[in-house]
Amino acid sequence: MPSSTLPGSLVSAAWLAEQLENPRLVVLDASWKPVAMAATQEERGVGEQIPGAQLFDFDKKICDLASPLPHMMPAPAEFEQEVRRLGVHQDSLIVVYDRVGVYSSPRVWWMLKAMGHDQVAVLDGGLPAWIAAGLPREPAGARTAAAGNFLAKPRPELFCTADQVAAVMADERHALLDARSAGRFLGLEPEPRPGLRGGHIPHARNLPFDRVQTQGHMRPAGELRALLAPLASHEQRLICSCGSGVTACILALAATLADYPAISVYDGSWSEWGLPSSRPVVTAADNT
Repeated sequence: MPSSTLPGSLVSAAWLAEQLENPRLVVLDASWKPVAMAATQEERGVGEQIPGAQLFDFDKKICDLASPLPHMMPAPAEFEQEVRRLGVHQDSLIVVYDRVGVYSSPRVWWMLKAMGHDQVAVLDGGLPAWIAAGLPREPAGARTAAAGNFLAKPRPELFCTADQVAAVMADERHALLDARSAGRFLGLEPEPRPGLRGGHIPHARNLPFDRVQTQGHMRPAGELRALLAPLASHEQRLICSCGSGVTACILALAATLADYPAISVYDGSWSEWGLPSSRPVVTAADNT
């Protein structure tokens, strides 16, 4: 039976399979080649897609093409135009997935939320979970969509800039969470993007994104609360960062599932803060 709402920010492969014929459903493929520690995770179903899926290219197309930083949020008018081309309507139920599990799909989920669309969810386990369940696939790019009537209604507080982070990083009403590996966070491992300094933003705390997952699925809400509780209280505004604003959105999803009410993603993340500049950086050497 077609559903009129999504069950939450995360949906199962079984739920999605039941809704494939729902006329309000839009399925978006947000796959992006894994980098850094995620590069060891296998992509499944390359060249295939969930039936009816549309490719959401946040790296080369639906992004700020004028920015020197990777896949930054585009202007609302540009976002609206591109998302309409994917067949998204104001009343669409959107499910986003990727070929790793839960890796790049939360980035598109967060982008849509930041542009005012609440009826959007991530497919838990992504395409690998869909394949494991024996559900149907089709060749990637098999279908085109009729234009939708999506309207962008920006929520600028869901993303933040370097200046905004600098202004609040020592403010106890905010908590900075970094989704990179411990080695990159401490400046003990090289950054995958050349020219960046090692280390982290002062006052940030480390929660590598793979810790909020298990076998390509998000951990249950209770486990996520236990992971987040020592790092941030529900009274604080969370600012999530990573290498380039992608896996930070996995932490944003984890915090949403754990019922944190105020969350932002630092869009530039370490691709911006880590550039040679006067912005302060903390490394393992500063704690010895």
